[in-house]
Amino acid sequence: MLDGLRQFIAEVISPAAHEQRSFDDAGYRLAATALLIHVISLDGEPSGIEKRKLHGLLETSFGLDPGAADRLIASATLAEGEAVDLYHFTSVIMRSVDEDGRRRIVEMMWELVYADGKVSEFEDNVVWRAAELLAVSSRDRIDLKHRVAARQSGPAAGSSDSADATI
Repeated sequence: MLDGLRQFIAEVISPAAHEQRSFDDAGYRLAATALLIHVISLDGEPSGIEKRKLHGLLETSFGLDPGAADRLIASATLAEGEAVDLYHFTSVIMRSVDEDGRRRIVEMMWELVYADGKVSEFEDNVVWRAAELLAVSSRDRIDLKHRVAARQSGPAAGSSDSADATI
């Protein structure tokens, strides 16, 4: 409780300094969230379903309350808009997250891809590229894709499984 009060006072006194400290303390969360925002933004403006799914994933996976998830999304949206490539984010994740954690991030990406019920080639390609940069094997990436698709209400409609079969 006292730490929360200190954090609040620090934000009021110097919000810019607090934002920099937050990035340092949880850089991998910001980087992972920016990747997730990139995925839901590929086909235009993210849908309400995609936004709700993102929020839920962040709250569950990172143990955030709704307000903290909102702040993380806002910061990550700015970071994603300034980034020129995926490496900017994946390199932060590689330095901070173990193999299981990196697989979980790829799984979260698939959950967002499937949130709107369809998988585009662009979405499939971005997850593939991010997984490669995160050192998640092709086998794991495909297994995660199929696991997420199976949790959805039906088969992976619109997916590019034929491309996966060639790997």
